[in-house]
Parts: sequence; C-alpha cells; structure tokens
Amino acid sequence: MKKIILSAFMLMGLAFSTQAQEISKNALGLRLGDNDGFGGEISYQRGLSDNNRLELDLGWRNNNNVDAFKLTGLYQWVWNIDGGFNWYAGVGGGVGSWSIDNNNFDDSGTFAFVAGDLGIEYGFDEVPILLSLDIRPELYFNSDDFRNDNFGPDIALGIRYQF
Repeated sequence: MKKIILSAFMLMGLAFSTQAQEISKNALGLRLGDNDGFGGEISYQRGLSDNNRLELDLGWRNNNNVDAFKLTGLYQWVWNIDGGFNWYAGVGGGVGSWSIDNNNFDDSGTFAFVAGDLGIEYGFDEVPILLSLDIRPELYFNSDDFRNDNFGPDIALGIRYQF
C-alpha cells in the first residue's frame, strides 16, 4: 500500500513539474467525431502562451431534412509528455441552432452548453501536422427537445495544420 501511495505522489509531482513544449501559434484543421449528429467540425487553435491556447470549433449539418450548426469555444492548458506528445485539458462552452423540416414533422430550436475537454496530441517535427484524440463532455441548456438527457460525450480525432 505504501508503494502505491508513494508512486501516486511521484506521478503527480512529475505531472506538475513537466515543462510545456512550445505550442504552435495557429493550427487549422478538422475535428472528426459524432458531434451529436453535426458531423465533423472545422477546428482552429490559437496559442496564447507557451502552454495555453484557445480552440474554436464549428460543426454543421445540412441535408434535405435537417439544418443545424454548433459553435464551441474552449480554453486549454497544454503539458508536454515526451517529445512531440502533449496532453491537454480545457473548459468552455458554446451555442447552436437546429431545424428539422420533414413531411410530417417540423421543429426547430436553439441551445447553449458548457463543455470540458481532455485529450492527447502528437506534433510531428518533419511536417507541421498535429494529430489529436480527445473527449469533450457537454452539458446542454435550453435544448428545446434537441436532446432527451441534456448530456453528450463527444469523442473525436483531430488533424490540424500548424502555422
């Protein structure tokens, strides 16, 4: 038991003492997940300091029966694991709108949500590409029947060009 407690304290100390790798000033690409039916998102990251950034994501859906969009903003903290690997955590929120126009059913609404973000990423040295995998749990408000349970976990793979 003592070894487990000592190992946990050493791991926490290592996590808080690691130095952040300098993150890119800008990154633009796609975040591909289910996004609660909105599909993929266009994703933009703006570095604010050596280990903080802002991420903006725009998801949309446009087909014969459904028109919708979702805009998400997240503030993220980034920590270096080793080499090009980083892990990150963030908080934020967003807004969206949806409209269903089916032969027998018409409905529309707006919603707001708060979100968290936890993920891992890898930045290549040879090419300015950033790959990421994250989970973004979202809690919805004023959903106007958009969701039954007002909670949506969103797991996604991201690919971005850094500049």
